[in-house]
Amino acid sequence: MPTFAYTALKGNGKRVTGELDAGDRSAAMDLLDRGGLQPMKLDLKSESGKNDSKVIKSKVKNDEPLVTGPIKLKKSEIVLFTEELSELLGAGLQLEPALRVMENREELGKLKSLTTRIRVEVRDGMSFSEALSKTSPSFGDLYCSLAKAGEVSGALSTILKRQASYLTAIQDLQGKVKMALIYPSFLIASGIAVVVLFITFLIPQLMGLLDNTNSEMPWIGQLMIDVSDFITATWWIILLFITTVVGGFIYYIKDPKNHEWWDETKLKIPLFGKVLKTRFFVQFLETLANLVGNGLPLLKALELGREATPNLFLKKIISKIIGYVGDGASLSKTMKRVGFFPPLLLDMVAVGEQTGQIGESLERAAARYDKELEKDIARISALIQPVIVVTMALLVGIMAYMMISVIFETISGLNA
Repeated sequence: MPTFAYTALKGNGKRVTGELDAGDRSAAMDLLDRGGLQPMKLDLKSESGKNDSKVIKSKVKNDEPLVTGPIKLKKSEIVLFTEELSELLGAGLQLEPALRVMENREELGKLKSLTTRIRVEVRDGMSFSEALSKTSPSFGDLYCSLAKAGEVSGALSTILKRQASYLTAIQDLQGKVKMALIYPSFLIASGIAVVVLFITFLIPQLMGLLDNTNSEMPWIGQLMIDVSDFITATWWIILLFITTVVGGFIYYIKDPKNHEWWDETKLKIPLFGKVLKTRFFVQFLETLANLVGNGLPLLKALELGREATPNLFLKKIISKIIGYVGDGASLSKTMKRVGFFPPLLLDMVAVGEQTGQIGESLERAAARYDKELEKDIARISALIQPVIVVTMALLVGIMAYMMISVIFETISGLNA
């Protein structure tokens, strides 16, 4: 087995020299890497270096093995990885040393194994963008394309910093929509729980007490009993029916054509459709601004923006834009031609094209519609929450009134 002489740096910056046995240069680099050493020089020798090799190999045995297979990441983990790496690169570190620093940070958790694998691939000659794609599919084509642009232009730190800001903005955007749905969902679930409690427990208890009076049951009481008995006896049929309908609908929209119809229908729902449209405008504009601002051609940016859009109907619209732009049309005229985008947005894009600052115009448009989205969400929340509260109060109030009426009518019948 070949013997290699090396000069390397320890984690504390101390320089060390030695020899090790390895099958080839790449294997020798891997042994040094596993031993916690940063190689500065590695030369092939003819003599054996078993002692030094044993030292290195013993260190390797004590290291944790690298995780194999694709690593799935949460969006928050991608944001953290991007922010950490951009800060280290911005501080003047080269890519591999920056990844090594991240690898030694205990607070990064699962990202440590991710960083190790990326660093090993980069050290062995693979580009950073290819290493990202190979190590984790969670980065996606958009992220990897930006990383490739950063490598080519030499502005990887700047591009990663902008990408971190973009990912944070998209995460905040999704959080706004989810937060707006939490309180109404809680109210609806609470109302349903109260109704179920009335029908399955309180009404049967009340009717049992009234039966002991041997008085004639009022029609309202009889209606309540019939409804309660029906639901209690057939609840599993009702549940099966609901499950079948929901499952059938999910199966129906799995077909791409039906899914596209559903995606288009969601955009037409009163109140909520406007929020979904505005959310698309914000995400689409921020994606384009990020890509174009980082030096990607407009056509490539549109293609990546299409891939980042989950709505099939909106994908179709972006595909039309890509076709027109590919034929030489301007972005603003193309967006106007498809007839989906509002006039204000079209004007802002047109101004950017005229001034040669399309990236900045897209950013301003995204910020404008982000504020519009916040207003829409606040408006819907202010409208829908009182409506749900009043509806639930009326429903519970009607049931309580029916129960009280039954009690009073029964007592009146006994007194008569």
